[in-house]
Amino acid sequence: MTVVFERPYEFVPPFRGTLWPWLIQRLRLYDRYLKRKEGVVDYELRGTEHLKQSLDAEHGVLLAPNHCRYADPLVMGWPARQLGIHVHAMASWHLFNEGRFDRFALRRMGAFSIFREGNDRQSLETAIDILVEGRRPLIIFPEGTTNRTNDKLKPLLDGVAFIARTAAKRRAKRHADPAQSAAAGSGQVVVHPVAIKYLCLENIDRWATQQLDQFEQRLGWKLMPRRSIRERTVQLAEALLALKEVQYFGHSNGGDLSTRRDNLIAHVLSSTEAQMQLDQPSKETRERVRLIRSTASSRYFDNGADPSTATELKRCVLAADFAQDLSSYPDSYLMPDQVTDTRIVETIQRMQETVNGNADHTIPLKAVIEFAPAIEVDTRRAPKGQRDPLMQSLEDELTTRLAKLATEARKL
Repeated sequence: MTVVFERPYEFVPPFRGTLWPWLIQRLRLYDRYLKRKEGVVDYELRGTEHLKQSLDAEHGVLLAPNHCRYADPLVMGWPARQLGIHVHAMASWHLFNEGRFDRFALRRMGAFSIFREGNDRQSLETAIDILVEGRRPLIIFPEGTTNRTNDKLKPLLDGVAFIARTAAKRRAKRHADPAQSAAAGSGQVVVHPVAIKYLCLENIDRWATQQLDQFEQRLGWKLMPRRSIRERTVQLAEALLALKEVQYFGHSNGGDLSTRRDNLIAHVLSSTEAQMQLDQPSKETRERVRLIRSTASSRYFDNGADPSTATELKRCVLAADFAQDLSSYPDSYLMPDQVTDTRIVETIQRMQETVNGNADHTIPLKAVIEFAPAIEVDTRRAPKGQRDPLMQSLEDELTTRLAKLATEARKL
């Protein structure tokens, strides 16, 4: 569950020292964690010269990677180690509540919390200050949450532009003041799009067959006719969708998968909103999910929810999380002319997380981390009624690079 009910939100500030992040890099602790927990055993860095140029120019640097796996924040430690720098990163509050060790490690690696269920001015100000100071790059994942689909970019959050532009204005103001110019560094505020792509290091047939066998056996499917890995994956996705339809509708529905997916998302969200007596804020799934989460959190802590009410609020959050998870299954992702080994692995692992709460990560992966040239942040406000040019440039760059990286995966 992504909403924390154990205790009310308390801002977790970033650790500013250098000893702990240096020690973590030196001992290669995230290498070990990535291998054991996420199956990421190798990496390749591309375009780090672009980041180095920004660092040498003393810019305030915002790194904006796509966010498809839980491993993403840790793999960003590899370019930091190669360049001999440390970073700060904005991380969801719930990650600091996974255990004492996780909270300790996240802070020592430079992370600070963001409360996604409400307005977190303290976190925003911290992010802005980091960019104004320019001592370390700041990592923000502009998609906001893990989308679990490596080749497809989800809509980006405009808050990234707000943080970058506010920092650029303050930095420019400091430069104009001789008494503060030295503290602000000599450069501007820039954004580096970072494309992260995970590639399979070995043939997936054996791994995929084993995982699909286990799934099918749990469903009671035995002595099935011979089918390809792609066909088996699609059929299992359809079976799991049917089970969820029975759970929420009381029966399974007909039609193509994308229509059934969208109808189920709409039903889950609308019924949850009705139960919580909420108005629909927009047609976007993400905005509707955010309102459900934030309302559940505020009602839980502001009104001192009794046990039965607390259970219902948690059920509403789980339904919202499921709707967002369901939206991570894009159209045409497993079409015969488009499917790749990485897409099969992602889909199987996503189904495992949906059903089991965790995925099998024994398939070895390699992370490709590609840095794009810097996008200079204009201090002028974006034209009214138009898409923010900074966010458009960021989206275009990430989309283009991810599409190119997707061709490096093996087609089935």
